[in-house]
Amino acid sequence: MLEILTGTGLAAAAGLNAWMPLFVLGLADRLLPAVQLPAAWSWLSSDLALWITGILLVVEMIADKVPAVDSVNDIIQTVIRPAAGGVVFGAGAGAQTVRVDDPASLFADAGWVPIVVGVLIALVVHVVKAAARPVANVATAGVAAPVVSSVEDVAAFALTALAIFFPVLVVVALVGLVVGAVALIRLGRRRRSAASTTPA
Repeated sequence: MLEILTGTGLAAAAGLNAWMPLFVLGLADRLLPAVQLPAAWSWLSSDLALWITGILLVVEMIADKVPAVDSVNDIIQTVIRPAAGGVVFGAGAGAQTVRVDDPASLFADAGWVPIVVGVLIALVVHVVKAAARPVANVATAGVAAPVVSSVEDVAAFALTALAIFFPVLVVVALVGLVVGAVALIRLGRRRRSAASTTPA
């Protein structure tokens, strides 16, 4: 059960920022004796993986704070974030990787199930994020972009840390994430409707 909570938290974090959970999970495996990835996922803590995910993490964090660029980034990330969610859920839940040289083996066992679950969780979070961001940008003339992005970065890091060290708290964090997203969308709609009813 804890493995499922770990995978869920990591996949949800990937829906906010594709590279945050990949980088933190790899770094934790490298530096903390208490964190040990399954052998099939140990490549996440390799030098090459850490450099790539670290650089891409910085690029995404910067791009996501610029109005208009953040929306383009969300479109690009529609494939990347769910893919990252599948990887981190698979790693977090201790799933074995599926051999790509034998496509029949993909369905011969349930090794693909955690990956698909992670993809779906990250996709749902990503869709909510991508829908909420333009609303916030329009309601604040783009001023909210860096603030909202910073909150998302903190939330992605917090979800990742909770998933790794305190997986039982992932449920609480996810509820908070949903409540925050709904509140942001409602606030944006209220401001937009108030602006449209205000006489020129």
